[in-house]
Amino acid sequence: MVEIPVRRAQLIAPFGPGALTVTKEGVSVICAGVDHWYKDYYGTYENTDLDHYKIREWRLERLLNVSHFRLPPDFRVKGQSDLDINLYLNVPFLRFPQWHYCRFCGRLEKFKLHVSSNRLECPSCKKKGNSNHLVQVPYVAMCEHGHLQDFPWREWVHAEVNPNCKQPMYLESTGGTGLSSMVVKCECGISPRSLMRVTSASPNGTTFLSENLDKNKDIVFTCQGKRPWLGTEDSEPCSNHLRATLRNASNLYFAKVKSAIYIPGDNKKEVEEVIDIFQTETFQTFLGLLNEVQLSNEKKVEKLRNLAKRELKPYSDSLLKEALSRLDAEFKPNELEINETRYEHQLRYEEYKVLTETTDQHNLKIKSFAMKEYKKDVSDFFSDVFLVEKLKETRVLAGFTRVISENGLSTDELKNMLRQTNLSSQDENWLPAYEVYGEGIFLKLDEKKLCDWEQNTEVLKRIKPLQDKFDDLYSQGRIEYKEISPRYVLIHTLAHLLINQLTFDCGYSTAALRERLYVSNHTQESMNGLLIYTAAGDSDGTMGGLVKMAKPGYLEAVIKKAIENARWCTADPVCMEIGSQGGQGPDSANLAACHNCTLVPETACEEFNRFLDRALIIGDLQTNKIGFFN
Repeated sequence: MVEIPVRRAQLIAPFGPGALTVTKEGVSVICAGVDHWYKDYYGTYENTDLDHYKIREWRLERLLNVSHFRLPPDFRVKGQSDLDINLYLNVPFLRFPQWHYCRFCGRLEKFKLHVSSNRLECPSCKKKGNSNHLVQVPYVAMCEHGHLQDFPWREWVHAEVNPNCKQPMYLESTGGTGLSSMVVKCECGISPRSLMRVTSASPNGTTFLSENLDKNKDIVFTCQGKRPWLGTEDSEPCSNHLRATLRNASNLYFAKVKSAIYIPGDNKKEVEEVIDIFQTETFQTFLGLLNEVQLSNEKKVEKLRNLAKRELKPYSDSLLKEALSRLDAEFKPNELEINETRYEHQLRYEEYKVLTETTDQHNLKIKSFAMKEYKKDVSDFFSDVFLVEKLKETRVLAGFTRVISENGLSTDELKNMLRQTNLSSQDENWLPAYEVYGEGIFLKLDEKKLCDWEQNTEVLKRIKPLQDKFDDLYSQGRIEYKEISPRYVLIHTLAHLLINQLTFDCGYSTAALRERLYVSNHTQESMNGLLIYTAAGDSDGTMGGLVKMAKPGYLEAVIKKAIENARWCTADPVCMEIGSQGGQGPDSANLAACHNCTLVPETACEEFNRFLDRALIIGDLQTNKIGFFN
């Protein structure tokens, strides 16, 4: 049995189902799918009470079309659990890759998927009277649709898609440091073959491994559709090219995490009462007519109140809109993928409205100061500053990708990668999640000044390359839809600059801080704010240092330093010039933004460090007129 002390939060990211990690004994293992969670030592659910692990966040349930979420299981021994339930639960990890080799003689051996962490002895060395152990090979193979398999050692050395040879193979090094020095041999006498260029891939998705594995150049060796994290060696159809990679490569696993900030007013009982009213025959007729003309929920509420004043009088407009949103999610599951962008926007807008008001709830505490208490460094550019002394965030693992962070798969396809079971059952239609608590700073830019600035023709010309890059990535299915507007790039870049500055002032590391962007140009639901926050897995989740920096007398210095630091990058003038000549960074989706000035850890950024340009903050080398803070 492999015993790995993994925190529950790490089972959401970065060590969720399908992810590789290494045990303290040096064994590479892969986290099993959620089908195998919550089972005891005997592989049963007899003493498991799943209600102890269920958590609710209806806005994310609506977005992801699931019935509920579950906390990852925690390991308890007898005496740590009431009524002796939920004892000895664990999350299985399977030994992967299955191929092993001897570091002394190079012998390659393949083993079945299992959970043993015992050291395995080399059979070739044993015959010679030596006692040497096998270690796992350093290379695996993956595809853009999330499949993972062992590197095709036998196929590669024989240069055939379906070789008949069963002779022992050897992986040997000729003494170099690159892939060309790694050679695969077979006892059948075929010529050895090096691993040179097996990790190479073209921008169009083709790979050297798939196109050159078979000596017949007309045959392409494609992905075999393996999903070892589900505990099986079965395959599913897949036509993607296969890409070799190191098993500890950073692009082997990208967790698809969706999150939501708790907002007060989620009165579940009252919403269910409204839903019961809406499901009556009379209201079904009303709603059917309103759906035909495709009105917004706000307009629907207005029309429904005119039609049924007495029945709906006890309920607020926000409550009625929540009920309509849940009905949309419940009765239109086939439209959920189409409307996912709209639901994501609605989720953010609901949070935005709450974050722009003071409140004192158990899970959300927000305070503010009058803007006249701040100096011009703040009051000239921001309309509101809110101190979020406590917040609760729910983070959900909705799937994962490999090779690239976005691969064009739908939410349902990503969810299905986590399990084998059919999601037709409501009891099985769940996703793993956890709740964290923290603190933050919410800043709202001056709307009038922002609107005047983003209409500047020079500003629009500046971000045109980023808009073109987004269109290109979106057409390839490598990114979710969003509007790349001047205010989006400005607010996103400002968030990065503030995160980098706050690490020096508040005591948190850059990896501990996160951004949450609230940006929209819609006339009815305009947003122009950003939340910089931190959230920890314990019940406290805050040290108070971040909130303190939002108070008058502190925030001015933070913003001023962040802007001043953006004026000159240690890579300038190259950094600023590259921005005006095609872009840089991930997918070349940044202008004047690099690791020396603007980028932050990927866990802190919503866009994997893309769509940034500090020229929109302070201007470029030719003119400072495009800089919002100039």
